[in-house]
Amino acid sequence: MTKLKYALTIAGTLLVLAGLSACSPLSVINAVSPGNALQADADVAYGLKARQRLDVYRPASASNSSPVIVFFYGGNWNMGDRADYAFVGRALAKRGFVVVIPDYRLYPEVRYPEILADSAAAVAWTVREIKNYGGDASRLFVMGHSAGAYNAAMVALDPGLLARAGIKPGVVRGFIGLAGPYNFLPVENVETRSVFNYPDTPPESQPINHVSASSPPALLIAANKDEMVNPARNTGELAKKFRANGVPVREVYLDRVNHATLVGSLATPLHALAPTIDVVQAFVNSDGGRKQ
Repeated sequence: MTKLKYALTIAGTLLVLAGLSACSPLSVINAVSPGNALQADADVAYGLKARQRLDVYRPASASNSSPVIVFFYGGNWNMGDRADYAFVGRALAKRGFVVVIPDYRLYPEVRYPEILADSAAAVAWTVREIKNYGGDASRLFVMGHSAGAYNAAMVALDPGLLARAGIKPGVVRGFIGLAGPYNFLPVENVETRSVFNYPDTPPESQPINHVSASSPPALLIAANKDEMVNPARNTGELAKKFRANGVPVREVYLDRVNHATLVGSLATPLHALAPTIDVVQAFVNSDGGRKQ
């Protein structure tokens, strides 16, 4: 059995088990994702609100020189829980990174632009505190999937967000986006419209409109079969904007995953589905492509 067939078999089995046990596929993936040889610090406050909490994952051998990844999960800005993405923290920590996974306030409690304030606050907390968890704040990357990729992109590209959180925007060394919506005006998704004040959604709500020559390098990963977020319109057009501004960017398009299974491929049991984690590791270890 090839590695791909093995991974597909595991993925199918996980989905069957999820159906039989009334658990979500993410819960099943977490249950079979190894966490040994890692340290986890759960339910750390980065603000005063109920959802302003985060978890930190780190290698047992983490030193103050370990690169840091702040990961934002997706969920159309109206759902999601950091505990569902423990597999992401474990997998990346296993590769030597200190990983921060925050919750953030959701619609209808907040909408654009306030919906981004928590992401900026979580990054600001990381800059100030991550040395206490073995991470190096000067090697900080932001990463996200789907709506979380949008949040990460805005934090990386809109200097005003971190400035309002009391942090210099230049602290972000690189941006990693998985299947992110970066260029989606006019808003077509009915559930998303209220989040972005449709039909009065401002152009500055779009990450593509914040790219400049001072933007950090980017790694953009998308699924060719993504039926939720158009990869050409979003990943492709954002990459073009980076290049037009002279900013290093790498695009990776994958055939054997879709919008959801792209982030699932980060889980240790599902690495054979796609080389997602290897590409992420190479990007971070090269300091966003600065080191070749």
